[in-house]
Amino acid sequence: MSVEVGGFVEPGFEPVRDAFANNFVEHGEEGASYAFYVEGTKVVDVWGGVRADTGEPYDDDTLQIVFSSTKGATAVCAHLLAERGVLDVDAPVVEYWPEFGQAGKQDIPVRWLLTHQAGLPTVDAKLTRAEALAWDPVIRALEVQLPLWEPGVAHGYHALTYGYLVGEIVRRIDGRSLGTFFQEEIAEPYGLEFWIGLPAEYEPRVAPMIPMDSGGVSLVDMLGEEALIVRALSLNGAFEGDLGSTANERDFHEAEIPAANGITNARSLARMYAGLVGGVDDGPSEALLTRKQIDAARRLQTSGADQVLSFPGLEVESTIALGFWSASPFAPMGGAGAFGHYGAGGSVGFADPDHRLAGGYVMSKMGLGISVDPRSSALIRASYEAAGADITHV
Repeated sequence: MSVEVGGFVEPGFEPVRDAFANNFVEHGEEGASYAFYVEGTKVVDVWGGVRADTGEPYDDDTLQIVFSSTKGATAVCAHLLAERGVLDVDAPVVEYWPEFGQAGKQDIPVRWLLTHQAGLPTVDAKLTRAEALAWDPVIRALEVQLPLWEPGVAHGYHALTYGYLVGEIVRRIDGRSLGTFFQEEIAEPYGLEFWIGLPAEYEPRVAPMIPMDSGGVSLVDMLGEEALIVRALSLNGAFEGDLGSTANERDFHEAEIPAANGITNARSLARMYAGLVGGVDDGPSEALLTRKQIDAARRLQTSGADQVLSFPGLEVESTIALGFWSASPFAPMGGAGAFGHYGAGGSVGFADPDHRLAGGYVMSKMGLGISVDPRSSALIRASYEAAGADITHV
């Protein structure tokens, strides 16, 4: 369908608006927004489509859950503590969280929590949805959990546990929950409409997710409930059913799930990443993190076969930086030195320190996959071309 695109683009970035409009025609976009920064200046801020629940316009007031794009915000919290000298990512987790050392985990460093190498992509405990949303029951389950592979020798996507693990480190050091820390230290100073644990007053602004069209065949149907990817994505069954549908519930929005339930818009997602690489014109001019910390954050830590995302007939090779994904064919984010995070169904936030570029894309209609998506790829390609920057991975 054709769509009226709201917002603005700076002169020279009209092809980005065209690519955004084309996503509705070529890829069945329903409602989405996209923003892009060049050297701290916002040059693209567009939105369009309709909300699936009300049929009203998807506009600049609309908020959207971004699933694993939340992991980027969680990683920023850890890096901020590291930069302040109160978190050593190479220290054992037990230095901050003594109870974690059970079941042979006493030597696991914090770094491996950020790089999906801890061997804890799910828990053996059978938790209810209410327990998973309550935080402490998941923490207790992770404390006694035996790693599912030898920590440090392989990586596998900690789809949900990543947020509890990194979030508990932040809480143990700072005293505040991850969602509160993020809000007070990052979102509010940078003017971000971005919450990990959404206050009730903002709920009417959230557009519901439209579940991905899998032809009626789920991962459970294909692989069974005991497949590691199924257990990781559902926290061993605590979150049952379709991801898109279960995440539309108010209880999911108000909880703190720092790997998966961030709610924001493209403008705020892009501004956060722009703030990481040099500050922004429409907010603080000081960068969120030093260049030294950013270089540590984006440095490739591990790559190759992902122990969770791979299954018989499909080997997935992922590229993991320190809390983020590094740019690669698995996670195409423009420049060779870019980093960021995708979310299930298509959202993405990213930054390219070498060119001082940053962008954010959110949408209501979920595509098939957890990383590369033709809609975001078209937008990133058009943005880089308009900015005159070299494209390596799109």
